[in-house]
Amino acid sequence: MTIDKKTYEKELRRLQIELVKLQEWVRSQGLKVVVIFEGRDAAGKGGVIKRITESLNPRVCRVVALPTPTEREKTQWYFQRYVVHLPAAGEMVLFDRSWYNRAGVERVMGFCTDDEYREFLRSAPEFERMLVRSGVILIKYWFSVSDKEQEKRFQARIADPTKRWKLSPMDVQSRSRWVEYSRAKDEMFAHTDIKQAPWYVVNADNKMCARLNCIRHLLSLIPYQDLTPEPIQLPPRQEEHGYVRPPITDQTFVPELYLPEKAA
Repeated sequence: MTIDKKTYEKELRRLQIELVKLQEWVRSQGLKVVVIFEGRDAAGKGGVIKRITESLNPRVCRVVALPTPTEREKTQWYFQRYVVHLPAAGEMVLFDRSWYNRAGVERVMGFCTDDEYREFLRSAPEFERMLVRSGVILIKYWFSVSDKEQEKRFQARIADPTKRWKLSPMDVQSRSRWVEYSRAKDEMFAHTDIKQAPWYVVNADNKMCARLNCIRHLLSLIPYQDLTPEPIQLPPRQEEHGYVRPPITDQTFVPELYLPEKAA
């Protein structure tokens, strides 16, 4: 399907309705769902996560985006700080970057030792198989973006004051180490693209297509039924029965600097 902006918005709306159905199914059946979003900086991970979650109940579907580990966390078992965020029954957790930091930025930037890196490549598949055996539905997405498109998005972030926070010093350094990140990604896939939890690659050069393709694929991986609640019949509003509202002057209002346009 070839899409334009109008088609994209229509299809996104349709898919978001399906996501609500999936949410209700996950909740009712007590499923435990983990979705990992990885990829190069500016590949569009945050954009698709936003479109997935904006129509969902945050009590059912939550996003985990962990900061740099603390000194204490650095001394723990590597997976420990991620385990505490795993879902209970009836929950979906979306990891905006995950334990795969060790195979990416930590490896390339030298934040872990060679031994720690090799141990991660051995441990990650076993850790994920253990999660799957315990009943977790584990889905892993890699957002693939070209050198040219990443450069374009970086420049757009630099030009927009509301988006500059997205471009960290680490992101800037990653640009100069494109090939090293490519090699790290290839080695990560070679060790962790396992049958029980394969990597799914999303072509992310076009943001609209990437979002729709990823959401539609996610919906296809978890069979669900439509448990959308029926429309609610609102009861009549309670009668006032002598209730007297306190004077408006007793309340502190936000200044109305913006006013609605008067009807013609």
